[in-house]
Amino acid sequence: MSPETAAVRFSVLDRSRTHEGGTHAEALRATVDLAREVEELGFHRFWVSEHHGVPGVAGSAPTVLAAAVASATRTIRVGTGGVMLPNHQPLVVAEQFGVLESLFPGRIDMGLGRSVGFTDGVRRALGRDKDDADDFAAQLDELLGWFRGTSPTGVHARPAEGLAVPPFVLAMGEGAAVAARAGLPMVIGDLRNREKMQRGIDHYRAHFRPSPWASEPYVVISGTIAVAATPEQARRLLVPEAWSMAYSRTHGTFPPLPPAERIETLTMTAKERGFYEAGLAGHIAGTEEQVAHELETVLKETGAQEVLVTTSTYDRAALLDSYRRLAGIVNRGGVADEVVVRALSGPVA
Repeated sequence: MSPETAAVRFSVLDRSRTHEGGTHAEALRATVDLAREVEELGFHRFWVSEHHGVPGVAGSAPTVLAAAVASATRTIRVGTGGVMLPNHQPLVVAEQFGVLESLFPGRIDMGLGRSVGFTDGVRRALGRDKDDADDFAAQLDELLGWFRGTSPTGVHARPAEGLAVPPFVLAMGEGAAVAARAGLPMVIGDLRNREKMQRGIDHYRAHFRPSPWASEPYVVISGTIAVAATPEQARRLLVPEAWSMAYSRTHGTFPPLPPAERIETLTMTAKERGFYEAGLAGHIAGTEEQVAHELETVLKETGAQEVLVTTSTYDRAALLDSYRRLAGIVNRGGVADEVVVRALSGPVA
């Protein structure tokens, strides 16, 4: 990778995916363990996600899990990718991040999304409906107001008020436009649909308004990256998630991750096979040389300042090996220490 590409920050999002035969507790502990590992590898951030009522995902309370991750690590930035703002009162979100920032000063990120529950049952349980996502821009403005102390209610969000917790907008749907108007860093994916992703990035940069949170556009691209000794081994890392996605689209539920070897023996319907093959396509996967070349290309195309890696698989040892190999690509040429220093001192925390 070129020196310019090597200066790009690389971060990790872990969804706390459950595994066949495993428990939710094991999935959550594995997330914390992975955070420790990727911190040692020099990754910039470690984020967790929010999902409700999904059999294959244990991460339902991202700020709680972020607290556990921050407690178990020392230097890596910790945050959410993201808290789904329509599911919560902005005051409560501000208070939660205010507590996190107070306990772990200078290490907390506030990634925010606009999705509501995936099913009608989940939305009812949350007291929300699909239309609540339409209020995201107003909810975001209210949330940031609690940190600025500009709420017209006379109420003060403690300990959030006056704290500087970097906010990021997950650019799903209208998210790119919202991020641009608010002057916030943007996280956009996925790498499998680069034309659509580029349109979102172009719109964001063209309409960005500087704000107290960011003086210029800051783009984080997200997606699956799998690195292994051979292309075949890298592809196998993609198999469990691809099958889970195919199963969810044909059966209506998102299952725990099964081992790749079991999936490879399945007899799939034509519809399942179509979704499965689509789920394997378009990711950045291969050997170190192949992945380095592909990253070079996508980073030149997008001009992104950061990559958020979102890989999930059944084999946790193979996943960690993939992150080790990715770190080796980024730090190739003996510039690891300098890259980390630049990342920690850049314009966006």
